[in-house]
Amino acid sequence: MKKFIPIIIIVCLFIVFVPKNPFADEEMLFPVEKGESSKEIALNLEADGLIWWGPLFRVYVLLTGQAGDLQAGTYRFSSSNSLFSLVRDMANGDIAQEEFTIIEGWNLRDIGFYLENKGMARAEELWELTGLPLDTQSREGYLFPDTYLVRHNASLTEILAKMQANFDKKTASLLVEIEKQGKTLSEIITMASLIEKEVRTKEDKETVSGIFWKRIAAGRPLESCATIAYIKGVSQWRYSFEDTRIESSYNTYLNYGLPAGPICNPGLESIEAALHPRESDYWYWLSTPEGETIFTKTLSEHNAAKAEYLK
Repeated sequence: MKKFIPIIIIVCLFIVFVPKNPFADEEMLFPVEKGESSKEIALNLEADGLIWWGPLFRVYVLLTGQAGDLQAGTYRFSSSNSLFSLVRDMANGDIAQEEFTIIEGWNLRDIGFYLENKGMARAEELWELTGLPLDTQSREGYLFPDTYLVRHNASLTEILAKMQANFDKKTASLLVEIEKQGKTLSEIITMASLIEKEVRTKEDKETVSGIFWKRIAAGRPLESCATIAYIKGVSQWRYSFEDTRIESSYNTYLNYGLPAGPICNPGLESIEAALHPRESDYWYWLSTPEGETIFTKTLSEHNAAKAEYLK
């Protein structure tokens, strides 16, 4: 019998450290329920084809003292994982995570459809928590654009809390300067949302910020096409005169000053541009089909630029 002991040890080590299928690349979601025993976990791992032999899993976690460390949650496993790595992940609580990216300039409607397409939430459920575009009490503007990792099947409350916490973290250092300028965070985010939708580069954003703040100081309407796009829920190359007459507190052609609230969720560059505008002699600008921004000083120059670039 003694002569078989080394062989048994080698076989056990093989089962522990060698994956059942080293070349497998397909992953599966493996749930571990709260209160589930190591025996139940072992049986499920074997039934799903993730390990060679369930009983050895139990022996291994008992001998290594990890039986009580296995944490509940949903894991992303493959048969290319060794038994050793499976136990390590469950003991560390390395649960499956979902990655999602919120793009700068997206509004609440965009975010809702995006999360729904990823199967992470229903759009209507998101809007119940955040409000919809054109709702002045919504969370528009405060869901910071970034790439996030959340646990698999995370609730919408968790997802929104993570985005809000990121917003608070990214804007914390700006609060003193905002107060120093006699503005509010709401005003800065609203201005940043217009800038985000109007132009692309950092330099253009700072210049447009200067123009917008200058127009407000001079008692002139902002006349931002981005606000008309927000009201209509449709992004167009051009908007008609009738479009600019739509009654809405977000219409910057009919109303003076900032719109009733943010029109999208701006990135940090646009927020900083709203806070640090660039002074210039310009009062107007337009974007060419190629994305270039043409700045002009007078209405006649602006009309000439439209005739030249927007044929």
